[in-house]
Amino acid sequence: MRAHRPVGVITRGTTNTNRLRRIDRWLCGPAAGLLRRADDPLVVDLGYGASPVTTLELFERLRRVRPDVDVVGLEIDPDRVATAAPLSRPGLSFGLGGFELGGPVAGRRPVLVRAANVLRQYDEGDVDGAWSAVRERLAAGGLLVDATCDEIGRRTAWVTLSADGPVALSVSLRLAGLETPGDVAERLPKALIHRNVPGERVHEFLKGMDDAWARHAPYASFGARQQFMAMCRSLKADDWPLLDDPRRWRLGEVTVAWDAVAPQPLRQRM
Repeated sequence: MRAHRPVGVITRGTTNTNRLRRIDRWLCGPAAGLLRRADDPLVVDLGYGASPVTTLELFERLRRVRPDVDVVGLEIDPDRVATAAPLSRPGLSFGLGGFELGGPVAGRRPVLVRAANVLRQYDEGDVDGAWSAVRERLAAGGLLVDATCDEIGRRTAWVTLSADGPVALSVSLRLAGLETPGDVAERLPKALIHRNVPGERVHEFLKGMDDAWARHAPYASFGARQQFMAMCRSLKADDWPLLDDPRRWRLGEVTVAWDAVAPQPLRQRM
């Protein structure tokens, strides 16, 4: 594909207001330090879809962290860019671009890239190439967040990647009405969703979550939050390398090191 053409394919583009709130909460929390320290506070919303509403929400949330943040929404569909353009304002713009991070951000290096519900519509074999294309263009210390969630953002999972490769898998769940944490399986990012089978570590991790959740069912009388936090403590005691602490667990969020859940072929190559 020629360098001046956006790299990628047009996705369905469906989205909803507040759908990506759990991802944004993490970007404004554990990842906020990167944005605060950045010389160029550039954030890219890659593949925002048919409506730019979640890009606008990202901009409003991030400028509470860094008032001079520069959020750029990229799409490979010119019609979607034209639809979004009237919402542009200082610090928020839209342009034509794909995984090559071209268009209005060409030559710049973003500190954060959010790609939500984009790669889930690709083949699994396309993931490494897409990840690599973005990672090569990150600022020093920058992160790519490859996320997937359900239609209204109750079940969300994302892989965080640095320039060196995948770092972690995060799961974030709406605790009210949660039956089992393993329900997030159908919303795993593309790199993992087909690996939720016996013999794969992500399958073991989800099973470990469900087993610990069931074991701590008595905590439900104190609320789902207490049950979820007890589940996380059990996972840590069982030597799962959790990278966060109770401040995130109480939100229904838990992050595990990538090496612990990576697909078998990828682990062997790394």
